[in-house]
Amino acid sequence: MNRVSSRTFRDKLQTASSTTARQEARKVEKSIKEEQTLNSDLELNEIGILKRREIEARILSPILEALGDEFGREKVIEIARRTITEIARQQGRELAEQMGTNDLESYGKSIEPWSRSGALQLRILNQDDTALSFDVTACKYAELYRSLGIPELGGVLSCSRDEAIIEGFNGNITLERTQTIMQGAAFCDFRFRVGRDGKP
Repeated sequence: MNRVSSRTFRDKLQTASSTTARQEARKVEKSIKEEQTLNSDLELNEIGILKRREIEARILSPILEALGDEFGREKVIEIARRTITEIARQQGRELAEQMGTNDLESYGKSIEPWSRSGALQLRILNQDDTALSFDVTACKYAELYRSLGIPELGGVLSCSRDEAIIEGFNGNITLERTQTIMQGAAFCDFRFRVGRDGKP
């Protein structure tokens, strides 16, 4: 094989190798995206959000405690709260995208996973196109955190998500809540309405 044909062969081999590498890279990228889709945050809720919160709490509680000892508990808890609310905001956006709509009626229909297996007992007070009002009269999430010995983390790991989720779902829907069972109240008062400051 002469020098020219040898160089041509090497060039072709390098081109083929580069093409194969790109193809393999695309396959890996596609596989990762498919896995991310199959294991999307919302699909994890299929195990039941109560069970999911238990798993998260058992993992996060000792980590937060250790970090609190090292860097200060108040600072660590605040960082955790900010992070969790931002995750919840993204979950709200994903929920709207998955449902193909972000109106209040649709959001009301999406609450089922949170109350699955009796995790929440709800008393619906009002539900229409512009308002959704209900009380939570029993909350197994609060019971869960108390049973794990971390009642003070319940508000961070669960309750702090509620307003952020609806913000992500539809920024024109507001949530007003003045009390929670997690804080020791007899019930949680959820009051959603369309339009900030009462304006549609």
